[in-house]
Amino acid sequence: MSAEPSRERTLEEIKEESIARAERGGYPLIGLDPADVREAFQSIRTLDGDEWAAAWIAVGDRYQAKAQAASGPVEAKANYLRAWRLYSFGRWPVPSSPGKQRAYTKALQSFLAAAKALDPPLEIIRIPFEGSEVVTYMRLPKAPTPVPIVLAISGLDSRKENLIDSFDAILPHGIGVLALDGPGTGEAPIKVSETADRMFSRVIDYLLTRSEIDKGRIIVHGVSFGGYWSAKLAITEHARIKAASAQSPAVHAAFQAAFVEQKLLGNREYLFDYVPAMLSVFDGARSIEDLKVALPRLSLSAQALLGKPSAPMLIIGGARDTQVPISDAYLLLESGDWPKEAWINPRGGHLGRQPKVWSDPVIFTKVLIPWIMRQADAGAHP
Repeated sequence: MSAEPSRERTLEEIKEESIARAERGGYPLIGLDPADVREAFQSIRTLDGDEWAAAWIAVGDRYQAKAQAASGPVEAKANYLRAWRLYSFGRWPVPSSPGKQRAYTKALQSFLAAAKALDPPLEIIRIPFEGSEVVTYMRLPKAPTPVPIVLAISGLDSRKENLIDSFDAILPHGIGVLALDGPGTGEAPIKVSETADRMFSRVIDYLLTRSEIDKGRIIVHGVSFGGYWSAKLAITEHARIKAASAQSPAVHAAFQAAFVEQKLLGNREYLFDYVPAMLSVFDGARSIEDLKVALPRLSLSAQALLGKPSAPMLIIGGARDTQVPISDAYLLLESGDWPKEAWINPRGGHLGRQPKVWSDPVIFTKVLIPWIMRQADAGAHP
């Protein structure tokens, strides 16, 4: 007999878990001050989206005001970033109400205000796409051109702002980064579908027009749902990219109806609202039953892509991941025509995370960046 799905967290449980994650630097509260988190929760009495957003906006506004009154760019940037993180949690996991949409808008504004102080600078690139545009952020290192670049794809509830912030650490190694929101998230122009990877192909088209970028050293990275797109691009775009890394990529089993029903509802690795977040990335999806129809179409096995030629890959995962079964990582590892590398944490959950041991920043700096450097042949020190 299969286990009953876990129940959703109550507001009090969300509060306790949020504070605990803030204290240990756990996602999605990386960088948030636990004192600010406690303060915001004092104003939250229900799980209403607008009430949730208003509490985080109120705390974020204080840092926004400090940033605007700052005596210099360093102080302003620090306060804008604090405001951005608070506003971002105010729209988390997705801007599903007017208040959460307002929090997201303020998050974008505060992040871009902070970005004015970035060196090397942030370039906002709007790439025409099917009557709309793909909004991307690019930063290039202070290094002789052309340079290698990472095309970084966000996950279900992370955003391009998170990625461009994290990938600041790769610029000193002579590698650039272009970050964008995955389909159905953030400012992406299209929703998730089995053909939505065409959006990334359009971005690669653009990268190939930039003289500052080494066209033979484009590396794709995707996190969580972004890992799915990265894994797919490793196959569909293997002739145009040098390599691809994917953290906890869904491949086949994660998209099957049984897994959807058993693992999405009440998932305890996911802080709250996993199902609403997943529904939001599809056109017309309103229920678990809709997801059971839409998700299986994404399977790389169902699309007959597994086993086809692929670019070199790094697969990062955790054996105890409850959001994407580790069997998907193994399925990807044994398919295709080119050896792949893997970093699998036997005690890790989603993305390989292990609280207090293997946090997101530790995996990023100790596992991902060294691999990207090797693929880019950057020649930087370890």
